[in-house]
Amino acid sequence: MLLMPARVQAAAPTTHTVLVMGDSLSAGYGMAAEQGWVALTARRIASEKPGWRVANASISGETTAGGAARIIDALVRERPEVVVIALGANDGLRGLPTQQSANHLAYMIGAAHGAGAKVLLIGMQMPPNLGPAYTRAFEANYRNLADRFHVALLPFLLAPIATDRDAYQADNLHPTAAVQPQLRDHVWSRLVPLLDD
Repeated sequence: MLLMPARVQAAAPTTHTVLVMGDSLSAGYGMAAEQGWVALTARRIASEKPGWRVANASISGETTAGGAARIIDALVRERPEVVVIALGANDGLRGLPTQQSANHLAYMIGAAHGAGAKVLLIGMQMPPNLGPAYTRAFEANYRNLADRFHVALLPFLLAPIATDRDAYQADNLHPTAAVQPQLRDHVWSRLVPLLDD
C-alpha cells in the first residue's frame, strides 16, 4: 500500500504549466512529436491562453506504477498548476490488478494536490476479451477516484474515435496522426475549465 506523499514545496512560477503524465497515447506513438494531441493542445493553449504552457512527461509503455514513481520529480521540475493524468491503459492490457492501479493513481492525485495543482483524470476502457468483471472494475477506477478526490474526469480518452477502425494505426491500439485533433478537442472540453478557474 502506498503512503500519500508529503506536500511538495515549489516556488511560484512565472508562467502557468499543465503537466501531462501519460503513456504512448499521450506521447504521440507512431507519429512526429508535433502531431500528437498533447502537442496540439500546447499550441492551442499558447494561442488561446497566453501565459500557459504544456509540459509533456508521457512515456510510451508507461504504467500507473511508473507514473507514481516519476510524479514527484516531475512536480518539482515543472511546478504545474494543472496535472493531467492519462495512465492505466498498459495496466489493463497486462491484466494487472485494478486495485493496484487505483492505488498508484490515488498516489499521483494526492501528490498533485500536495503540490497545489488541480487534476484532470483521463480514463480508458479495455477490450471485452479481458472479461466483463475486469473491464467494469477497470472503468470504475476512474469514476471512483474522481469522486473520492473531487477531480475533473474525462471518462474515456478515445471516445470520439472508439468505433472508427480507420482511426487506428496497424496495431489497432494507437490512433493515427489524422485523428489527433479530435482527441485534442475532446480533452480540451474538460481541461479549459481548469485553466479558467
